[in-house]
Amino acid sequence: MFLPKYPENPTPPAAHTHTPAGPTAPVRRAAPQLSISTGTVAAVLVGGVVLTALLAAVAVTAISVAIAAVVLRSMLREQHRR
Repeated sequence: MFLPKYPENPTPPAAHTHTPAGPTAPVRRAAPQLSISTGTVAAVLVGGVVLTALLAAVAVTAISVAIAAVVLRSMLREQHRR
């Protein structure tokens, strides 16, 4: 039922008979040219600067919040000791 069906007269594959016509020289292909516009470069640079500034702002905010927490903790600890 699930056995493969083979053709009764199989034909052999055709032989490849390509012969070069004349002296063989390496084929040179043009290198792909990247066309990046100045606007794209400027947009990427501005995006990088903005992301870096945002990261620096988050880091500075985190450090200042941590310092404020340490100061408030020490002030509250002194008040409880009295």
